[in-house]
Amino acid sequence: MTSKAKIATLTLAFALFGCKGTVQTSAASAGDSTGSGSSGESATSGGGTRTENIVDPTMDNKTAFYITIPANWKFQGILMQGGVDACDSGFSGVFRATSEDGQSFGEALPQLVWAYGDGPRPKAGCLPLDKPMSAQDFLKYLSITMRVGYIGDAPMPDGLAKAVKQWKDSFAQPPNPFYAAHNLRPPHGTADGAAATVRYNRNGVSMEGRLDVLLYCTEAPPPGFQSTLAGMPSKPGTISGKCTASASYVTAPENQFAAVLRRWDDPAIGGKQNKEWGDAWMKRYAAQRAASEQQFEHNVNQLNKTYLDTSNRNFQAQQEGYRRQAAVQQQMHNEFMDAMQQGTDRSMQRTADAMQARSTSTSDWVDYALDRQTVRDVNTGQTGKISNQVTPGGTLQKVHGDGTPY
Repeated sequence: MTSKAKIATLTLAFALFGCKGTVQTSAASAGDSTGSGSSGESATSGGGTRTENIVDPTMDNKTAFYITIPANWKFQGILMQGGVDACDSGFSGVFRATSEDGQSFGEALPQLVWAYGDGPRPKAGCLPLDKPMSAQDFLKYLSITMRVGYIGDAPMPDGLAKAVKQWKDSFAQPPNPFYAAHNLRPPHGTADGAAATVRYNRNGVSMEGRLDVLLYCTEAPPPGFQSTLAGMPSKPGTISGKCTASASYVTAPENQFAAVLRRWDDPAIGGKQNKEWGDAWMKRYAAQRAASEQQFEHNVNQLNKTYLDTSNRNFQAQQEGYRRQAAVQQQMHNEFMDAMQQGTDRSMQRTADAMQARSTSTSDWVDYALDRQTVRDVNTGQTGKISNQVTPGGTLQKVHGDGTPY
């Protein structure tokens, strides 16, 4: 895929996953650059909302996403920057909102990406999957990794259904004239969405949750080579594919889950991208992509000089964002590989035994992404979040992201 085609895809690609479903937030369709729903009555119990910001430290802490949550819930969020060549799909917002009592929470997980095919494809940060799959099948695999019991399909939220349609419509658009001009087959894209009900046990409390995922895959068919010279073999065409899963999770005690889910499915709850920031990010990405290709073609060793006018401080913050995303993806990769190697049938059988002790992987992922750790005061039983740079001591004991002990 050419640089221009990739950028055209990326302008549509970036969706911020709210726990109520998918909220389309591309630079092309994001709407205005101001937050909404910061006050007023909500159609849910508890009433009222507030808007939190996820900022971009590589652009002087400019707001990237506005996230509207229930007014009395706690919030943590971070921007995952992605990269130019790694197995990712660009920027995404990762966040967690937690109820006042700490029993219920909603999360937007880091994006999960894998590559497949026999052609050129990235390897760093990819999940150990080698083919496309349906969104519902992916949720079954994800539930195994998260060590929660997959109960069955759930109705797809309206926001998620809308995002899937937007993706399908974009893939149905006429291909870029570049491909016809160069006698190349254009990339092929598919989009799918699904929701699933899961259950598990946490500290003796029966918990219920809903997993949502937007899954889209693109295949680029690099052409083969038909040799006309003796002694030079022809080369057949190949396929290079990549799938991206944007997943979200909302969970609560089983007897409260229906009410919590209604609250998160309220149209007032969700995320919106700052269009001004999105346009600037795309412009920078285009410059970085062009610079990367120029470096490859001309063996230029000074790629950093071609980036847009960002300060050295902002550039270092951007690199830290890349490093953080790579670390999160590697951690998720390792957990996913471990679960997959156990075999689907055996893992699902073991899930029933593991639910009493472990149902915390997703909370730990988000803790890691936010550079935080969860601690419990052994005297009072209260839990809280502190920096990963601090070593718990005294009466503070490190626990999983959802408060369960190690």
